[in-house]
Amino acid sequence: MAPATTTERRTTRQIHVGKVAVGGDAPISVQSMTTTKTADVEGTLSQIYALAAAGADIVRCTCNEQEAAEGLAHIVPRSPVPIIADIHFHHEMALGALAAGVQGLRLNPGNLRKEAEIKQVAAEAKDRGVPIRIGVNAGSLHPDLYKRYGGATAEALVESARMELAFFEEVGFNDVKISVKASSVKLMIEAYRLASETFDHPLHLGVTEAGPPPAGLIKGTAGIATLLSEGIGDTIRYSLTADPVEEARAGRQLLEALGLRERKGLDLIACPSCGRAEIDVIGVARAAQEALESLSLPIQVAVMGCVVNGPGEAREADLGIAAGRKRGHLFIKGKIIRVVPEDEMVAALVEEAQKLVAEGVDARLAAADAGAEAEAEADRLALLENRGADANHSAAKVEIIRKKIHEEDGDAR
Repeated sequence: MAPATTTERRTTRQIHVGKVAVGGDAPISVQSMTTTKTADVEGTLSQIYALAAAGADIVRCTCNEQEAAEGLAHIVPRSPVPIIADIHFHHEMALGALAAGVQGLRLNPGNLRKEAEIKQVAAEAKDRGVPIRIGVNAGSLHPDLYKRYGGATAEALVESARMELAFFEEVGFNDVKISVKASSVKLMIEAYRLASETFDHPLHLGVTEAGPPPAGLIKGTAGIATLLSEGIGDTIRYSLTADPVEEARAGRQLLEALGLRERKGLDLIACPSCGRAEIDVIGVARAAQEALESLSLPIQVAVMGCVVNGPGEAREADLGIAAGRKRGHLFIKGKIIRVVPEDEMVAALVEEAQKLVAEGVDARLAAADAGAEAEAEADRLALLENRGADANHSAAKVEIIRKKIHEEDGDAR
């Protein structure tokens, strides 16, 4: 799948978070963070497995107390993905997490400020071959920088990362990735653009504290997708006030939509409905999504409200169904293969999706029901006769538009 970007991806150094390469020519990775108490080993591992199943390549866990560090010692060896320890205020928690075997650290220079402690952590990470993310956050910027730059500006965020990086370099540590997050999408974009010009380290993208969906998803996508389309970014995380599985799923879906990762899961498309729709498109699409999503099939499925234009409009979908006259027209790559009763539409989609992935397009097209296309064409013609070619009355609206414009032009003269 060709990337949906007109800008060549920015070249960065490559680091490794456990088995996951970040930066360089490595695929852009997806991250999320657990919401459990890290001391709850079984609960945290359960969430990590759910995140990995939803598309997370790397998972971060908080390490804010001794019990959390001890929990990491049990979690890391059993995790299906690399674990990063999130550190705030207490450098000894970073040292404890490193002893627990984590594959990465995140340090916030806004709240871990003592130079000697920062260098101690960096030296220990260097000895263990563990990378560190310098995680700058507009909401916790060092007061001195806030004062110097007159607020949390892009320049202030990047300067915070530069100062931390200088401490690391003094102890010979360069295994670093950088984030300069903000809850303002505009500031986040400005800060990452500047960071991409300032550093050659891989960048971790995210709009912090984006809030609950759907607004949080929109803000996260606006910031992350904008930068990815400019070739900026090596790993991403949505920060949502929601189940973190939604973060991992959104990250994966975004990269697939941009052509930056191979499709692993379902991509369901559906028409927004119109005057010709014969079914509750929203309801059927939701039911199909729920039925298919758990199967983790890497296909694009279309749910269309009518048989007049549905198969043609969605001809690029791997599989689809269009409704008409109380029946569903099941199609593969725009070719009708079966006509089923309306109440069997979702079940037929699920059955065919599994067969399509297992057998391939050619085999399923060869197994099409005889006469299915003729039967579907009869339904299409009957619906056209019943509803007319202009079910949305677009032609009448066009005439009104032309009349309005003509009247305005006449008045202007």
